[in-house]
Amino acid sequence: MSSDQTTTSGAGRTTDSDTGRTTDSGAGAQDSPFRHEQTARDEAPQFVLPLVVRIERTDPPARTDALETAARAVLVILSDERSLGDGEWAQAMRDWQDARIRKVVRRARGAEWRRAEALPGITVTGSSAEVRVFPPVPLDGWPKDLARLQVSGTDLDDPEPPVDADLSAPVLWLSPDLDMSAGKAMAQAGHGAQLAWWELSDEERTAWREAGFPLAVRTPDPARWAQLTTSGLPLVRDAGFTEIAPGLTVAVDGYERVGALPKRVRRPAAWR
Repeated sequence: MSSDQTTTSGAGRTTDSDTGRTTDSGAGAQDSPFRHEQTARDEAPQFVLPLVVRIERTDPPARTDALETAARAVLVILSDERSLGDGEWAQAMRDWQDARIRKVVRRARGAEWRRAEALPGITVTGSSAEVRVFPPVPLDGWPKDLARLQVSGTDLDDPEPPVDADLSAPVLWLSPDLDMSAGKAMAQAGHGAQLAWWELSDEERTAWREAGFPLAVRTPDPARWAQLTTSGLPLVRDAGFTEIAPGLTVAVDGYERVGALPKRVRRPAAWR
């Protein structure tokens, strides 16, 4: 469905292609993972974060739920104890985030999905969607059972228009000017969620995780989008290698509210 490389931007931030991580401008920006130019980061081993969405022929998930579940899956693996400190995934997670960050979304059903679930990773469930996220792997070192899965060829729809986002929780706003496949949009939502994560303190991250990572993915009208992209919010800018031309794809709004989330948006932990 998608192999994604992105840029991020915001007030006082440096931008570059491939990820969603913000850095302050200044001397350190010369080695930012967001620069379009070749940097020392390109000499490091390159990794990709694999995500697999379950899409059965007779019961596909709703599009918006799949996008939100993919975003939540990125947050879940970023916060998992195995990704931190001396955890078994920690080195791969550090290497992935210190080089050029990439996310790839593939689809699976039936026996394909069962084989994917047998590999080390975390399955995150939404209302109708299931997304399994795996620790980063080398660009040319995919596990066989993931490498054989399809990247393209499937899209998803919402049976009914999504309800308005609850603005007490973070909202990942997708550009209304773009027509992206579900996989492309899932990867973009994941980039947006990662941007929000990088903006938070340890206490805020813990509070968000304990609340079940509530968030919404929505598409604003063009006037609202123009406001969002000029208000200093973290932004995801796609490098334009797949599906769409280079440009802004996601505005990350409301991440600062995760420390005081109301009970109505809290959700049980839905991952295994």
